[in-house]
Amino acid sequence: MRSENVIAMPTAVVAEPHAQPAMCEDHGPFSQKINVIFGKEFKTGCPECSRIRQEEDEARKQEREALEARIRMAEKLGAALIPKRFTGKTFDAYVANTAEQKEALRICRKYADVFPEIFESGRCLLLLGKPGTGKTHLAVSIANQIMSTSNATAVYRTVGGLLQSIRGTYDNSSDMSESQIFASMIRPSLLILDEIGATKEKPSDFELSTLFAVINGRYEQQRPTIIVSNLKAEELSGALGDRCVDRLREGGGIAVKFDWESQRGKEGF
Repeated sequence: MRSENVIAMPTAVVAEPHAQPAMCEDHGPFSQKINVIFGKEFKTGCPECSRIRQEEDEARKQEREALEARIRMAEKLGAALIPKRFTGKTFDAYVANTAEQKEALRICRKYADVFPEIFESGRCLLLLGKPGTGKTHLAVSIANQIMSTSNATAVYRTVGGLLQSIRGTYDNSSDMSESQIFASMIRPSLLILDEIGATKEKPSDFELSTLFAVINGRYEQQRPTIIVSNLKAEELSGALGDRCVDRLREGGGIAVKFDWESQRGKEGF
């Protein structure tokens, strides 16, 4: 027995779609499709107009995405603190004529190419040797590539600049606290520390403790660091301390020797 409380719903009426001739003011005649649902007609527009709108929408989307990518890259470069002289450095601009230069370029390019693996292992890179041989160029090229091709972040600092920033927190001349500066050195995917041992003087306890705090902090977080220095490998301990050198070498740290004469002033350096 059917309940008197049940109300019968009307059956949807959907007519078979059909087509009729139509005219577009811009593109002339076209076949217009018509669908009828519950007695209401739904008509398609000019297919050429629709195609043009889709292309314009896609172009606007790509333009927005490109703009957002440029903004993100600009923010990365600003946060990276890379000096203006080096911001545009790339592997392609590095002039490698000798076998040693080509090998240094190959190692640094590969480090950038497989950086996701490097990041997971925390493997460090040491670029050591004579001044003017392109060590900073290649280090920054690594940073520029990983920032432009992935979500990785990078920061470039000289030892002198880092120490000055830390000292600035003691007399309130810095906008950041000491802990914030250390955090900004440990947080990035990649840190480049340049001018290690540049003064040729015995480092102070303050310098050694600062460098250890940064390198050990990154070591504990298993994040890779690039060291750039004019020193020889056997001289690093005197500038960084044995504990720092041990941490940089752990996990298969890579040392590249730059033993040719200065190329400064020549194309690519």
